[in-house]
Amino acid sequence: MPRRTAIEPPLVLGIESSCDDTACALVDGHGRVLTSVISSQLEAHRRYGGVVPEIASREHLRNWPAVRREAFERLGIEMSDVDVVAATSGPGLVGSLLVGLSVGRAVAYGLDLPFQAVHHLEGHLYSPFLDPQGSPAESIPARFIGLVVSGGHTNLFAVDEGRVTTLAETRDDAIGEAFDKIGKRIGLPYPQGPRVDELAEGGDATSYPLPVPRSGEELFFSYSGLKTQTLVTLEAICREHDLALPLDEPLPQPLIDLLAAFRVATVAQLVDRVGRLHEEQPIELLAVSGGVAANRLLRRELERWAEASGVALRLVPLAYSGDNAAMIAFAALLRQRRGERDDPLRVEAASRVPLEGASSD
Repeated sequence: MPRRTAIEPPLVLGIESSCDDTACALVDGHGRVLTSVISSQLEAHRRYGGVVPEIASREHLRNWPAVRREAFERLGIEMSDVDVVAATSGPGLVGSLLVGLSVGRAVAYGLDLPFQAVHHLEGHLYSPFLDPQGSPAESIPARFIGLVVSGGHTNLFAVDEGRVTTLAETRDDAIGEAFDKIGKRIGLPYPQGPRVDELAEGGDATSYPLPVPRSGEELFFSYSGLKTQTLVTLEAICREHDLALPLDEPLPQPLIDLLAAFRVATVAQLVDRVGRLHEEQPIELLAVSGGVAANRLLRRELERWAEASGVALRLVPLAYSGDNAAMIAFAALLRQRRGERDDPLRVEAASRVPLEGASSD
């Protein structure tokens, strides 16, 4: 196994527990992900069709020792070898955040190490620059546009010389939330979003064309209306074919066609907003991250759009699209390079907190 002497300092310990994944990662001074361990809580929440906050908190407490042990044993190092400690401080489920944040604060305080409280979206924002094979991370460009899409977030950010500005966000449902709600209504098991994407691959989207919500001259996102229209169409299909929800798989073809149409409309809204932004202020580089960045159609459509528009595209590696601690450690490394440091005795968890003001070097 690699030893401490082979690691470029500083060695950053990242801890992520904002929702239902308990994660620990170690990233070195070159931005190399040396190890990344994630413990999923899918089985604990599946019977409820979604994440139950109280259960998530208890599972984090139960899972953390094993996750930490595996991460450190892979490298053959001890906690005393760590140079910087980082943990997600928000946004997320407060009970879940408190578990990882408390661990990080305690380690940093006990070992007198620099502590970095990382915004969850800041981690996602820079994750497209990580290398899944363990090579050094790409240098962060001075300017780029970040599209972060997940179960709880749909945001466009501008990064300019280290300053992060929110350009657009969802006014209601996030894109991943809409996927989950449609899948849950049909009867798909948790997590529903990835399964909707998978099923949609076999559907004919032209069978049930759905409109792409516009936002006038603004760039904000909105998925509530599309979700409602999809549910109304779903009910009509069920009446027509004498189907009773929820359904077991395999689903009848008309419902698969509807899922395909829904996916096309959700992705088209993202591409529309990015395209309109590019017309207003040309985009040199677009970095796309978050759990929904694993969506098959989204990746294909953005690659097609970027090539046609002459825009450099960085799609987050699939290994780092969901919640993970590698992205938290990497964001902390960027903060450490800028000379930033948080007081572990003063940092608190926050369920909602804007990214405005976070930056990169």
